[in-house]
Amino acid sequence: MKKFKEYIKNKTILKYFLYSVYIILTIGLLFSLLGHPSVRNFFGIIENKTFDIRQSVLDKYKKVNKDIVILSVDDESYEYFLDKYGEWPISRNIYADIINYLEKQKPAVIAFDLMFVKSLKSSSDADNKLAKSIAKYDNVFTSINFDNQSFALRKPLDLPQALKADVVNDSDINLKNDYFTFSNCRAIISQILTTTANVGHINLMRDEDGIARALPPFVVYKDNYYPHLALKAAVKYLEKTENLKIDEFKINNKGQILLGKRTIPLTYHGTAVLNWYGPSGMNTNSSFVYIPLWKIEKSIYEGEKLLPDSYFKDKIVYIGTSATSLFDLKSVPTDRVFPGVEIHTTFVNNIIDNNFIKRVPPLFDILTSLLLSLFVGLIVIRNESTVISSLVAVLTAIIYIILSTALMLYFNLWTGIVLEITAILLVFIACYLAKYILKSRDLEYTYALATTDGLTELYNHRYFQEQMLQNIETGKRYERPFSLIMIDIDFFKKFNDTYGHQSGDAVLRQVAQILKKNVRSSDIVCRYGGEEMSIILTNTDNENAIFTAEKICHAVSEHPLKLVNGNDVQVTISLGVSTYPQNGQTPQEMIKYADDCLYIAKQNGRNQVGKKKA
Repeated sequence: MKKFKEYIKNKTILKYFLYSVYIILTIGLLFSLLGHPSVRNFFGIIENKTFDIRQSVLDKYKKVNKDIVILSVDDESYEYFLDKYGEWPISRNIYADIINYLEKQKPAVIAFDLMFVKSLKSSSDADNKLAKSIAKYDNVFTSINFDNQSFALRKPLDLPQALKADVVNDSDINLKNDYFTFSNCRAIISQILTTTANVGHINLMRDEDGIARALPPFVVYKDNYYPHLALKAAVKYLEKTENLKIDEFKINNKGQILLGKRTIPLTYHGTAVLNWYGPSGMNTNSSFVYIPLWKIEKSIYEGEKLLPDSYFKDKIVYIGTSATSLFDLKSVPTDRVFPGVEIHTTFVNNIIDNNFIKRVPPLFDILTSLLLSLFVGLIVIRNESTVISSLVAVLTAIIYIILSTALMLYFNLWTGIVLEITAILLVFIACYLAKYILKSRDLEYTYALATTDGLTELYNHRYFQEQMLQNIETGKRYERPFSLIMIDIDFFKKFNDTYGHQSGDAVLRQVAQILKKNVRSSDIVCRYGGEEMSIILTNTDNENAIFTAEKICHAVSEHPLKLVNGNDVQVTISLGVSTYPQNGQTPQEMIKYADDCLYIAKQNGRNQVGKKKA
């Protein structure tokens, strides 16, 4: 019992040590794997998918600003213009007339998500008319695009100073990074470039899975910053509605662009993660208002009243394409077919609502995953119920996912999910593996206690009886012999009386070790009782059994044994052998036959193997 209590104490210490090692190794393995670029990229892709799911779940709780209207070259408008004018793109005279038509209603902003590239030689007057219309109003914006096209194909253009943005960067974010530093630009017609400063880029960023989740407020070209069209349009709207004046863009030490009381949090790439309002409004009524451009054209040239008077007053009017054949469709978190123009209006809406998503720092995710995994690990360690431990782990993961979704809804915080759930899962598995190992050890030790003699460390009498039955059953089924050796230490009672019980115990232990060394690993050596021992020889006939018994008898008689006082002593043993099936068909018959042979050995002078006469 003392030995068992000591084992339990040591087992508890070992248990907590093993759990600690497993948790540390598991978390360490996870974070070391994250150091590998391919693993980190994989986790990033999955994390982006969780962002998409959360955005899709939360879009019903968000509303777009109804002052933002999209005049769209949709499929109907595209077909209408082709039928009427016989070509695409349409004459720039029409866009000039659209500007003048809209300006009569005093909109806050007009922004063209269209690039007026290449002067049309046959329509130079139209180009000039469009440029004059854009320059006439301070609230009309148009777009430009930057790329890394070969200089052999297109010579980089020097852009006017007025298009550049003054950026004061007090953060650690490197805006002049490889992602958004460009060597070339797809310029628009010079008539526009030289007459207005209201030109912004329309570059966007797609993640590795092809989905656009963020936009760069600034890009770098020839070492200068150029702002996004949506940023310039939103600033103009705020200037008109809130008297906000922005002469330069300042990025504070938290990595946020300051726009009065509004902020645009930036990622380490210098992008702004957008807060999406749902599927595209071109197919649903859940997002921005879409008005087909053909209605404006008809209102201008045919005098039809297709929209209410002053419909565009104080509104932000974005003009762009949504027709499938014009290829300006992207994939975003909330929709797989999403017009580029609506991505830009989402950017504008986020600025007005001060509603951008802020990605928490990696350290936050690391600490959160550590705390969650340690909590789950502690539950697994302290709880014996697998069902309860599993339920707690699952509930912890579910509650964390719900909490992270709530943080995105109410605080616009993007907290990680993949790293945290992975850490919970790995620690849960690791702790259960440790638990399984410890339980296996417990079972082995308990089984050993139940089947082993404490003094000699041989199998005990109960185990001997079980194995005898099992070997007889095996022998019957497969017609295989097995043998039994019964052993008695000669004059052991007299030995105890002479040298004491402690020396007697020492002799028992040493004789037991000699028996184990002289048989096969498959043979079963048992303490039968007192000074009697037995050996079950599996798959052994009588001849080989007698040979083994004589070898053991010789080994014991020649091996000096140590007493507790350090002196050596010689002992001998008497042995009897029985073999299944000729000497018995039951355990009792085999034991009796071997005992009879043992008695013969004692009668014949001991220190020998007794044999019955045939």
